[in-house]
Amino acid sequence: MKYHYLSIIISLLIIFACGSKPEQISANQTSGIDQKPIQGMVLIEGGDFTMGTNDQNSYPSERPAVLRKVASFWMDETEVTNKQFAAFVEATGYVTVAERKPDWEDMKQTLPPGTPKPDESLLVAGSLVFVAPDQAVSLDDISQWWLWVPGAYWKQPEGPGSDIQGKENHPVVHIALEDAEAYAAWAGKRLPTEAEWEYAAKGGNNSRFPWGNELTPAGNFKANTFQGEFPHQNISSDGFEGTAPVRSFNPNNYGLYDMIGNVWELTSDWFDAAAFMREKAMVPALDTSVSKCYNPENPYAIEKVIKGGSFLCADDYCINYRPSARRGQDVYSGTSNVGFRCVKDV
Repeated sequence: MKYHYLSIIISLLIIFACGSKPEQISANQTSGIDQKPIQGMVLIEGGDFTMGTNDQNSYPSERPAVLRKVASFWMDETEVTNKQFAAFVEATGYVTVAERKPDWEDMKQTLPPGTPKPDESLLVAGSLVFVAPDQAVSLDDISQWWLWVPGAYWKQPEGPGSDIQGKENHPVVHIALEDAEAYAAWAGKRLPTEAEWEYAAKGGNNSRFPWGNELTPAGNFKANTFQGEFPHQNISSDGFEGTAPVRSFNPNNYGLYDMIGNVWELTSDWFDAAAFMREKAMVPALDTSVSKCYNPENPYAIEKVIKGGSFLCADDYCINYRPSARRGQDVYSGTSNVGFRCVKDV
C-alpha cells in the first residue's frame, strides 16, 4: 500500500490516474496434545471449519464459504506490541522498511508500466498515516484521509514529533511484510496462514462476529472500531480514537484478544480477491505464472492477505471487523493501522 499511495502523489505530478497487563501463560483445551505452555501464546487445537461466508452482507472476496482443515498450532494471545517490537530492534539493530528510502525498482513493480520515476525529493523514508479531515469528504477519494508522512515509522507513528511513550502495550504499526517476518524469525515463530488466522478468530463459532451476530450486544463494545461519521468524526464510543492497548476487550473463546478491530493483521497468504470463487469453479483459475495476486482494484498489486479490520472500520465504511473479512496489503509497506501477531507450529 505504501507504493500504491505513493502513486497517488506521482499521479498529481504526471497527471496519471491510478486507480498494560503482564504476559500470561494460557492454553485452551488440548485433547491430549502433549505440549508445555508457551508464554504469551494460546494452543489452538486444529480441526475442520467453514472459511469465508455466504452472508450477502459481506464483501465479494469473502464469498462463497468453503471448507478448510487446519492442524494444531500456537498463536500469540495479542498483537505484537511496541514493547515487544522494541526488544527485537534493540537485540538485532533491525531497521524497518518505513525507515529506509523507497527503492524505485521495488516501487515500480506495483505501478503501471511506463510510470516515470518521481523526483528524488519524493523518495524519502516514511509511511502512510491516517489523518482525519476537518469535514465530511467523498468516500471515493482515500487521499482525503491517508497521507504520506516522511519520517513516520513504528516509533514515530504519526510522524516526526510523535512517539510511543505510554503506548508500550499498543500494537506496533507501520510494519511491512519483511518487518513482520524478521520479527517472527527472531522470536522462533512465523506469520499465520489466512486459514489459521480465521479459524482462531472464529473461536469455534460461525457467527458474524467472534461472539455472535451483534457488534455491540446490549450496547457493550467488544472491539476497537470506528464510531461516528467516517472519516472526519470519530466519537470514540468504545473509548479509543486510535489504537488501544492490547487486552482492552475480552478475549474470544480461544483466549485470543483483538481478533477483530484495533489493527489489521498480516498473514502469509497471497491475496486473491476471487480465491473462494475459484475453488468453487465459479471463475477461472489464477494464472500464477503472471501474478500470485489478484486485486481488481489494483491490477499491479503485490499483496498479502490481512485480516480482522482495524480502529478505522466503521458502519458507514470498511465493514471489515469480522473474522471472514479479508483484503490485500502491499508487501513493501505498512500503514498506521496494520500490525501482526505470530504463530508457532505444534
